[in-house]
Amino acid sequence: MSDTVVPHFQNDIGAEVIRVGSKRFLCIGATPPFDHPHEFLDMGDEDDKICPYCSTLYRYDPSLGARRSEPAGCQWEPLAA
Repeated sequence: MSDTVVPHFQNDIGAEVIRVGSKRFLCIGATPPFDHPHEFLDMGDEDDKICPYCSTLYRYDPSLGARRSEPAGCQWEPLAA
């Protein structure tokens, strides 16, 4: 269920900062099968969050849609079963 509601982001390109349009999301580290355990991140009142597993810095950008990222391509959509 969370696969269809909560946005997922990954950092295959090794970006220093990934801007995202959601304050609640999953960091998967890299595209499967090279992903790390999926970490649920909630920025709360802050605009930045670091993934405790892979140290990717995510920054909230309200100009992006909830499932969008900058650099583009850091969002990940799970394949339908």
